[in-house]
Amino acid sequence: MSPVQTGAPPVEETPSPTRSLKWRAIAAPVLRNKSAMVAVGILAFFVFLAVFGDLLIAGDPKAKVGDIFEPPSREFWLGTDGGGASMVDLLIAGARVSLLIGFCAAAISAIIGGTVGILSGFFGGKTDTVLMRTTDYFLVIPDVPLIIVIAALFGRSTWNIIVIIGIIYWTFTARLLRAQTKSVRERVYVQRARALGAGNSRLVVRHILPQVTPLLVANTVLLIAYAIFAETFITFLGLGDPATISWGSLIENAFKDDAIINNAWWAVIPPGVCVMLVVLACTIIGQTMEDALNPRLRTGHLSVRRFRVLRPSERPESQPQQPS
Repeated sequence: MSPVQTGAPPVEETPSPTRSLKWRAIAAPVLRNKSAMVAVGILAFFVFLAVFGDLLIAGDPKAKVGDIFEPPSREFWLGTDGGGASMVDLLIAGARVSLLIGFCAAAISAIIGGTVGILSGFFGGKTDTVLMRTTDYFLVIPDVPLIIVIAALFGRSTWNIIVIIGIIYWTFTARLLRAQTKSVRERVYVQRARALGAGNSRLVVRHILPQVTPLLVANTVLLIAYAIFAETFITFLGLGDPATISWGSLIENAFKDDAIINNAWWAVIPPGVCVMLVVLACTIIGQTMEDALNPRLRTGHLSVRRFRVLRPSERPESQPQQPS
């Protein structure tokens, strides 16, 4: 006679969605959108220049190779700057520093904002109050005065600029992930895992983090645009690293060398166009991913990106009435 089993059989913990599905959810909105694919191509082009720029530049990009403010020609496609250096070589060299600052500063902001947002949304209570009040303090601090003070105290270097931008622009990420985490922690499979005895660290790593990662990635892409634009105006204000070449330093040097007075538009417009293209590409990619991952942005009646004028045939009053 077989022994009688007592108690209910052990219940397996419900696994969260796989990583492949999450990364597919991140890439799918971009692959389905034509403008987003164009933006990816633009961003990939500048990343290629930043990575393989040394192979495209012969010698020192700051070296004088022509006359001062020489106009564009067959030899110098974008002319020369106030020091006689080729603008093409300077733009390629500046892509590395500008993108390095953009990606690294965005990564720092994502790490700080993601950590604060997840902890605040998951634990709630006093932890939520303390972290959100800290976030509010950073929100009300003026950006430019803080940048000037930190640059004056710690010096003008590339890594100082990265840290400055990283500790300024994490607040939006923290608030976004806090709201998402508060929603995820109330879902059935998270409550079931908690009832089965899963600890807080396991719940955050196995269930909360995989759910908020796509939104974090989309927001990080947007942060790259903010960081590159911030680096440009920081350097334009004279707070950048004078030993490095970036798109912001090229614009700063053009104004110092009176490029506008000399009608040397090629010394100002090309670096500005590069900044504009990268910022626009990151913004399009980030907004496309955010619209797909956040249904409120896709269907909300206040969404400007989804606004369009209805055709006469689509208006409710033009629809035929069904007989009762």
